[in-house]
This record gives sequence, C-alpha cells and structure tokens, in this order.
Amino acid sequence: MKRFLILLVLLGITLSCSKDSVNNNNPYLPTYRFTSSVINLTFPLYSNLQFPGNAIEYNEVGVGVLNKVFILNTGSGFVAFDAACPNQAISSCSTMNLVGIKAECPCDEVQYSLFSGQAEGVQYPMLQYRVEVLSDTSIRVYN
Repeated sequence: MKRFLILLVLLGITLSCSKDSVNNNNPYLPTYRFTSSVINLTFPLYSNLQFPGNAIEYNEVGVGVLNKVFILNTGSGFVAFDAACPNQAISSCSTMNLVGIKAECPCDEVQYSLFSGQAEGVQYPMLQYRVEVLSDTSIRVYN
C-alpha cells in the first residue's frame, strides 16, 4: 500500500511538470504566445550568432512585448530575452538597448546580463523565451 501511494505521488509530480508552461510573475510585462520566423544565421544581420559570446537584437512584428528580443549564443546553446525593461511599466523609454553582452534599460540605466537575464538590485529578471535550433544555421524564438 505504501509503495502504491508513493508511486501515485511521484506520478502526480511528474505529470504536473510541463515544458510548455509559462511562469511570468512580472506585473509590468504581459505574456504573449508567438513563434518567430526562421532566423538564418548565415545572413549578415545574424551571422554574429555563429560565434559564442555574441548577441544580436532581433526585430519582428508580433515577437515579444515590444517586437524586439535579444538572442545570445552562450557557447552551449542560445538564449533569448524580451527587450522590454522588466522593472518598468511599458512606456516610451522602456525598450532596452544592446550593450555588448548586456541589455540596458534607458529608463533607469540598469544593465541586465544576457547570460542570465539578471541585474543587481532589481526585483524582476528579463522575460526569457525559448529558442529552437532547427539546423546548424537556423533557429527560431518562441513562447
């Protein structure tokens, strides 16, 4: 009986976890579902992503909160973050700028790491999206 109960609890925990679940507790940033166009890494605009430690700004209507995301090649994969300042209400100054491997919010000049999405002294990290590797030369960002 104990084994059955333990098995039932473990099964419940396993089934409750989902790869597609969205956990966004940030009151400033809404959660949108989207899928970007295929990003071809051989195009000059995106070719920096072929090398570890490089980041790009990716702009596409309907992708992210403000139609702009940052994508970084970490060396072991790709990460993507929304370009909206996570600790500011959406306004004219809440679109972050790429500064090397960091994103800077012009509202408060806080810089966020594109490796982790974190910044010192702020409550919310950057909103992270998923990156699907389609081939050696193409990726897609989605949520």
